[in-house]
Amino acid sequence: MAGRVCVADCRPMDSWDSCHKVLAVLLLAVFFGGCASVDSNYPRIPSTALPADGSTMLGQQYSGVVAAHPPNLSGFHALPDGIDALAARILLAERAERSIDLQYYLIKNDLVGRAFLHSLLRAADRGVRVRLLLDDVFTSGYDAGMQALMQHPNFEIRVYNPFNRGFAGRALGSIVNFKRVNRRMHNKSFTVDNQATIIGGRNIAAEYFAAREDSNFGDLDVVAIGPIVNEVSNMFDLYWNHPTAYPVAAFAKPTDDPEGALVRLRKSLADAYDDVPNTKYAEAIGERFSAFARAGNDIYRWSPYRLVYDSPEKGLKGNPDDSQRISRQILEELSGAEHQIFLVSPYFVPRKGGIKLIKEFRAKGVEVSVITNSLAANNQFSVHAGYAPSRKPLLEAGVKIYEARPDAEVISADLVAASGAKATLHTKSFMVDNKEIFIGSFNFDPRSVNLNTEMGVIIRNQELADEYVKLLHDKLPANAYEVFLNEKNDLRWRGLNDGAEVIYKKEPQTSWWDRFVVGFVRILPIRSQL
Repeated sequence: MAGRVCVADCRPMDSWDSCHKVLAVLLLAVFFGGCASVDSNYPRIPSTALPADGSTMLGQQYSGVVAAHPPNLSGFHALPDGIDALAARILLAERAERSIDLQYYLIKNDLVGRAFLHSLLRAADRGVRVRLLLDDVFTSGYDAGMQALMQHPNFEIRVYNPFNRGFAGRALGSIVNFKRVNRRMHNKSFTVDNQATIIGGRNIAAEYFAAREDSNFGDLDVVAIGPIVNEVSNMFDLYWNHPTAYPVAAFAKPTDDPEGALVRLRKSLADAYDDVPNTKYAEAIGERFSAFARAGNDIYRWSPYRLVYDSPEKGLKGNPDDSQRISRQILEELSGAEHQIFLVSPYFVPRKGGIKLIKEFRAKGVEVSVITNSLAANNQFSVHAGYAPSRKPLLEAGVKIYEARPDAEVISADLVAASGAKATLHTKSFMVDNKEIFIGSFNFDPRSVNLNTEMGVIIRNQELADEYVKLLHDKLPANAYEVFLNEKNDLRWRGLNDGAEVIYKKEPQTSWWDRFVVGFVRILPIRSQL
C-alpha cells in the first residue's frame, strides 16, 4: 500500500521517506529518553564564607603579622615546586578548623586526587565546613562519588554549568545547549579558615605535582595571607551562589545506597592515602610538609596587589560587561609597561587583535618575550595549530619567542623516576618591567578571553618579579628552543643538544605525522574556541 508506515518490515518500494522519519523519531526518543536533563530551577540555599577567627591555629599564626602591615598589603609565597604546592595544600587542610572553600577546573581520580579528597574528608570529620565548586567538563563517572560525599553533613558540592547525564547526555547537551556548556570555570583557589589561600595554575592531579612517571607539568601557584584572602572568599561566594553553580541533586540520578556509598568511598580514599607513604615521592612530601609547618611568617613577601577575576556572569550565554572581564584588567596592567613584558602561557593563541596589540607595545619600545609550549611539549595539538600562524608576524615585530621542550626539567620530577617523562609548560604568568608578576589561571588565548572564567593575582613586588625572570633566563637555554627567522625569513629553532648549539629547520622533536595533523587543524575554523 503506497504511503504505508512500516517499522518492522520496510521495503524499498514502500514509502522510504515515511519509514525513515519514523525510525528517526524512535532513535531520538531513545536518545532523549536515556538523558537526564539539568534542573535549572533546583533550589539553592545561599551561603557565604565564614569570617576569620583569630583563635584558630591559622588565626593565631597569621593574625598578628597581618595586623602589623598596612591594609593594602598582603603576604605572598610562590610555589614553583609541585611537591611544595601539594604539601602546602595538605598542611592547610590538616590545620583547618572552620572552613575550606575551593574551586577547581579538574580533580582527577588518581593517587594525588584521592589523597587530596581524603584530606578534605578528614577535615569535614573534624567539623570543618567544606564547600567544593567543581567544573563539570572532567567529571564523567563522578556522580556517585559526589553524591556519597554529599551525605556528609559538613561536605557540600556544587558543579559549574553541568552537562546532561545518562546515555549520550554529554554529547546531546553539547549539541542542544552548546552556548552554555561551552563556557567553563577555569578558576583555581583553595582557601582555609578565611586565613590563607592558594591560587595559581594547578589543577588537582598527579601531573601538576611532579608525581607521574610519564608526563609532568611545570606550573606555578602562590600561597597568600592578609586582606587578599577575604577578597578571594568574596569571589568564591559570588560563584557559589550564582545560577551557573548547580547542586549535585539538580542533575545526578540518585543512588540506591548513598550512605553505603560514603562508607565505600571513605575506605577507597583512605587506602589511597595509605599508599602514598610507601614511595620516595611521599618522603619528599613529608619533608616539605614538615618544613612548611615549621616555617615562620618571614617566608611571605608583603606587597601591594590586585586580585583579578571574571564575573561569574561570563558563564552565561549572554555577553557580560567588558569591565568585569579579567582580560580587561590584565590589559590595563600590560598597557602600563615602559620597558619589558615577559609572557608565560602554555596555550598562547593571539588572534589579529592580539598581534596588533603586541606590535603596539613594540612600537613604544617595550621589549616583549613570550614563553609557550613547543609542538612536541604541547598536550593540545589544536592549540598549537592556532598559535603557529602568529610566530612570523611577532618575530618580524621584534618579539622574542621561546618554546618549552618536552624534555625540560620539571622540579622534583626525579623523585618518581620521571627523568624520561614528557614535560609540558602549564604556568600562566606575566611580568611587567620586572616590577610586578601575575600568577593565575589565565591563558593568552581566545578561550580564556571570551569563554572560560579565570582568576589570578598581580603582585607588585620587584624582588619577586626579578627572581622569577632570572629563574626563567637561567633555565631557558637548556629547557626551551628559541624561535627565530633566518636571512630568508624562514622559521628556525635554536636549541642545545649535549651542550652544543643546534639549529632546527622543522619543529624539533616531532614526527612528520605531528606536523601533518597540526597543518590540517590549522585550516579548520576553530581558533575562536581555542
